[in-house]
Amino acid sequence: AEGLFDTLRRLKGEGRAILYISHRLDEVRRLCDRATILRHGRVVGTCDPARETARSIAALMVGAQITDVKAPAGRVEGPVRFATHDLSAEPEDLHGVALRNIDLAVRGGEILGIAGVAGNGQAELFELLSGERLAAAGAVTIEGRPVGLEGVTARRRRNAAFVPEERNGHAAAPALTLSDNVVLSRHSTGGVSRAGFVLNAAARSIVAEIGKAFDVRAGGANPLAATLSGGNLQKFVVGREILRDPAVLVVGQPTWGVDAAAGATIRQAIVDLAARGAAVVVISQDLDELFEICDRIAVIHAGRLSAARRAGETTREEVGLLMGGSEAASRPHAA
Repeated sequence: AEGLFDTLRRLKGEGRAILYISHRLDEVRRLCDRATILRHGRVVGTCDPARETARSIAALMVGAQITDVKAPAGRVEGPVRFATHDLSAEPEDLHGVALRNIDLAVRGGEILGIAGVAGNGQAELFELLSGERLAAAGAVTIEGRPVGLEGVTARRRRNAAFVPEERNGHAAAPALTLSDNVVLSRHSTGGVSRAGFVLNAAARSIVAEIGKAFDVRAGGANPLAATLSGGNLQKFVVGREILRDPAVLVVGQPTWGVDAAAGATIRQAIVDLAARGAAVVVISQDLDELFEICDRIAVIHAGRLSAARRAGETTREEVGLLMGGSEAASRPHAA
């Protein structure tokens, strides 16, 4: 990223005009001389970003002040609800990155963040944690029960929930309605089917509940998933899982590509779920996000997981070194 910024500054110095489109407001403030803010396809303002704060620009983007994520007072960590034990997989078993000796333990009421540069095993780790790919029986446990040989449906029945990184085509089927997408992930956990028949009214009711709780803006009561904007679809798939009130949540890149308001809604919902006693794993490349909501942060690099550190006892620089492959991140540790 810094190399890109240096190149853009050099091009600017050569007299070239640069149009930079981004929702990363700190980058806009660092790089740009003028900013034009769009909302719902219309220009709503222009400013000198160096004279604004990220918060004031975000308010223009969404038409309202962005609230800080608030951790509920008195949150207490409980017993370990989700864990892996020597979780390993060869490249041929997955799609490229071998995972080596991944040990993590997440307590109820805790959010564990996993940082890393893309392509270092995050996708492979999510597949193994969710049950999309199977492992040794005791390599993954939920509430102390071995589930390594159980698939996604069986793990959902154990009150676990999963939100993959790719929302359009993985977390949601774009050609299906929102209610059908609810059925896809909730058919085994009750409420949307009975005796093999889909309860369409119940599924539509859940869509309405998600829309209200997560401010999902859609062109109708039950549209196709493909018609939602990226941010609204992300709020839908996160809300679909969180409103089940799971005991375990694993989420990949929860606010990737969403606006500031949607990101704040999603992060607050994750924090609130942990406050109700869930064990949460957040896999993210956004260090600001991890430091904002996580109790502990570990780093995955080349398929190995570093020791988890308390978020208040480490720095972005330290985490960044681990992401870059420092020696400390190359050895297996318990998280």
